[in-house]
Amino acid sequence: MSTTQAPALREGITRLLNQVHGMAPMRTAVVHPCDALSLAGALDARDAGVIAPVLVAPKAKLEHLAQASALDLSGCEIVDAPHSHAAAAAAAQLAGKGEVQALMKGSLHTDEYLAAVLAPEVGLRTERRLSHCYVMQTPSYPRPFLITDAAINIAPTLVDKADIIRNAIALAQVLGVALPKVAILAAVETVNPRMPATLDAAALCKMADRGQITGGVLDGPLAFDNAVSPEAAQVKGITSPVAGQADVLVVPDLESGNMLAKQLEYLGGAESAGIVMGARVPLVLTSRSDSRTTRLASCAIARLLASP
Repeated sequence: MSTTQAPALREGITRLLNQVHGMAPMRTAVVHPCDALSLAGALDARDAGVIAPVLVAPKAKLEHLAQASALDLSGCEIVDAPHSHAAAAAAAQLAGKGEVQALMKGSLHTDEYLAAVLAPEVGLRTERRLSHCYVMQTPSYPRPFLITDAAINIAPTLVDKADIIRNAIALAQVLGVALPKVAILAAVETVNPRMPATLDAAALCKMADRGQITGGVLDGPLAFDNAVSPEAAQVKGITSPVAGQADVLVVPDLESGNMLAKQLEYLGGAESAGIVMGARVPLVLTSRSDSRTTRLASCAIARLLASP
């Protein structure tokens, strides 16, 4: 971690932990945490008082891992499951029955994790499409912001993007932004019939004008520089309540969003947390390579979402 990164990271984590301070730990099914990083992340959240972990995994493997990694499983409930597929199914059933308040991804593939959540018999689906939000903080931007969707919806349609925006607005409000500023990104800031992302952006803004999307201020299409830099917006003559001060960045597709988030993380000193919106319970979704700090921050966000 760079020295410029550390203060922003500490500030962000401290703020999140302060927001959940005093709340009862959230019973959370941790799905197949069968590597040291994912297990340690869940235990860090336990030690911080954010979650009460229910570890759903092969019990013998889990105990061997804990011993080899010097991790303390005391106080953790363990649900024995023979493999990752069974663990995902068992955890989703616990959430569907109301026995846990959230789910947390361990060392299994995202597709396997979400397939169990979306199984019709589990009862975790809503009318809203699932979408992923990165909650990011970087030393070069004055406030935390969201990037969506960079993990689930590969090539979202206009209808999908409307739900992605609704989910992001709901999360931003839980994080304390009463009226989030939503920038719908494209390569340019003008509508171009040959660039579908700009047409979607214009349509989404009109949907907001007509009350089909509420709770935030939308503008787009906006190029990335216009969305985050007041100077860039001014140079290009853009007058907008969103340009240069976006709270939410809505990307055209998963590939562009994933590259943007990873570039900010690995080259821009950003720290991130990951959460899936649109299900009946919060779904903590981080990359298998994400740090313990990212996992703790993601659990704190899930705790805020699970609060009445």
